[in-house]
Amino acid sequence: MDVVTGHVGWIEVVCGPMFSGKSEELIRRLRRAMIARRRVQVFKPSIDVRYSNDEIVSHADTRMKSEVVDDAGQILTLTDPRTQVIGIDEANFLGPGLVEVAQTLADGGKQVIVAGLDTDYMGRPFAPLPDLLCLAESITKTLAICMRCGNPAKHTQRLVESDALIVVGASGLYEARCRRCFEPGIPAQEYLEFARPRIQARPDAPETGE
Repeated sequence: MDVVTGHVGWIEVVCGPMFSGKSEELIRRLRRAMIARRRVQVFKPSIDVRYSNDEIVSHADTRMKSEVVDDAGQILTLTDPRTQVIGIDEANFLGPGLVEVAQTLADGGKQVIVAGLDTDYMGRPFAPLPDLLCLAESITKTLAICMRCGNPAKHTQRLVESDALIVVGASGLYEARCRRCFEPGIPAQEYLEFARPRIQARPDAPETGE
């Protein structure tokens, strides 16, 4: 994270597939801001209760206390005017409204660090990350390791049968895949039999990320 002095706003985006260290990188940057004695607030969507109700948690179990919001608009309501750095995890759960929220915060002189998936289970751009990437001053693309061949992985492979955009889960429901091994859409039958008892899908739900 670049340290910006004065009241200059700033948007940073950390994006990539699941299991690529996005939340861990977000936490690292926020901790550095705290060491620099900057006022920090952290937010996560209420839908993400995989590891904790009120913490952002990486798949490696790195944790940081956070405030929980039901939608992007609540971030503006809950932000303390004295806050200098704002961290937002799982941006893909907060929808397109997060774009305007991030812009408003940055225009108000705050550093905004956002982490989330940039593509969905079909390999398509996953809102609101594409718009945030266009507006950000700093972008970090993280890669995982393909669970099939060991090459760098840019995709999140869904292992359960569902066409819902968001199915909340982690290992067992998803794995990282490279471009060659990625299979968009409904997975092969052998994965369905393994994962079906563990699915936690909402029919109207938007995917998950780290």
